Amino acid sequence: MGFGDVIEERGMGTFQILHITLLTVPALLIPSHNFIQTFSAGVPDHHCRVWTSSNGSRSTNRTGGQLRAFIPTDTGGRLEPCRRYTRPQWQLLDENGTHNASGIETEPCLDGWEYDRSVFISSIVAEWDLVCDHRSLKQLAQSIFMAGVLVGAILFGSLADRFGRRAILLWSCLQIAAMGTGAALSPNFLAYCIFRFLTGMGISGFILNDLSLAQEWIPSRFRPMVVTAQAYLVTLGQPLLAGIAFGLRRWRWIQLVAALPFLICFLYTWWLPESGRWLIVNNKTEIALKHLNRVCNFNKKKEERQMVSLEMLHMETQKDKPAADSRMSLVHLFRSTIMCRITCCITFAWFATSFAFFALAMDLQKFGLSIYLVQVIFGVIDIPFKLLASLGVTYIGRRFSQASCLILAGLLILASIAVPEDMHGLQITLTVLGKGSLASSILCAYVYSTELFPTVIRQTGMGFTQMMFRFGAMVSPLLMLTSEYVSFLPMIIFGVIALIAGASVLLLPETRNLPLPDTVEQVHSRAMQKNEHPERGAQSTYESDYLSPSTEDNCPTKTMLVDPL
Repeated sequence: MGFGDVIEERGMGTFQILHITLLTVPALLIPSHNFIQTFSAGVPDHHCRVWTSSNGSRSTNRTGGQLRAFIPTDTGGRLEPCRRYTRPQWQLLDENGTHNASGIETEPCLDGWEYDRSVFISSIVAEWDLVCDHRSLKQLAQSIFMAGVLVGAILFGSLADRFGRRAILLWSCLQIAAMGTGAALSPNFLAYCIFRFLTGMGISGFILNDLSLAQEWIPSRFRPMVVTAQAYLVTLGQPLLAGIAFGLRRWRWIQLVAALPFLICFLYTWWLPESGRWLIVNNKTEIALKHLNRVCNFNKKKEERQMVSLEMLHMETQKDKPAADSRMSLVHLFRSTIMCRITCCITFAWFATSFAFFALAMDLQKFGLSIYLVQVIFGVIDIPFKLLASLGVTYIGRRFSQASCLILAGLLILASIAVPEDMHGLQITLTVLGKGSLASSILCAYVYSTELFPTVIRQTGMGFTQMMFRFGAMVSPLLMLTSEYVSFLPMIIFGVIALIAGASVLLLPETRNLPLPDTVEQVHSRAMQKNEHPERGAQSTYESDYLSPSTEDNCPTKTMLVDPL
């Protein structure tokens, strides 16, 4: 009996439950970093600083009525945020007059701005004047954070395959805590961007290795449940972020609250064992056996210790020694037709999901409602969508669920284009439903990607998909700028890309009820035998690749073909 057989047959014990809990609870704080700029970079109402008299002294307490002598108003009667009159126009205060202000000379806000502190007591926008000609710097800061996540996906994915999941998870937790604190204490915008970039790298490393370390110690039939639990925690993290931001309303405090809990995560992660699958694939059988015995003792299953010996683990390692000894890199994701198809299709699905998701999720102020309320609504709507997605991947299949989420999101986004501008309720409804479909797509993609890539290159593959996921998040704000030329062009592109990605997922193999592949050869064998025996499908692959003829009839893991839960 091998290492994987013990994990598959003995199911969930006390160790696995505690292990999963410790690794999934921090997911509550992931939205606090991904969406924190919704609040820390909130744009308060603002206008130019003005004078109190002709000698140029400034005013900070003018009422709205008095300010009309200094600042132009738009057609709705609101003060212009970026222009002021070159000299006071006292005649405009005469309510009985009919003065025309259209020809009066104006100038930029040369003396800075005054901000409304009722919604955001402090924000990076108000502190560093990221408004008017500098308003693009706000989006730049978010793009820099996403660039850090992208770089982290490239770097930490391959490092985890080389040095292990636990080591990179430890480093990522420490980096998030330290760099997030640095961002909260930043003296200027440049320092803030640097710390946010490094925080993003840590977030990427945490997401990649937290999920893999959780899944590689549990039976395959429980993997969707773990991913679903983590997805729900991420969803609950969105209204939690809104609550934190509403209570604090100061961007530095919000940043600290999001960063410091990862120091606790760093401390208790030392107790967690390294992935047994990774240890065996990398010829570290002694350590793998030590961790397995520790798990058995913790679960009070001493009989399991006699089921696996060091010699058995050596034999398990030697079975796939050529693949285990070879050094895998990003190139191996594209070296064969099968791996190339898997990598390209699932990566495109990740890209399409983030491409539209972050465009819909970050621009909350456009709805004209309380930004805190909208954040709660956007988070809560994900719950029923993710429930449907989790049921789909568990009972129907990974491929169908992934494709359906993307196609539905694309249709909803395209449908929103036809809604008249004055029907705000319908527009918000379609936007919320589209965002929920994309959130479900993320859940499906995590389950599906983990099962498509083999253990020897799983983290490299997951890192590459995360890289493209974050690349989509970086590109979407730039695409939104095209709305200044054609208002509906961004939504057309978002919708069409989602539809194409959903169709491409149908080219991937189904992985429901199959154990995690450990080598590239197992992925090839599974795909080839499915092509040779299409009428038997996944069951033929499962039995031929993972069950020996002598043990087929007695192997308990075979029941997963009938009852995945």
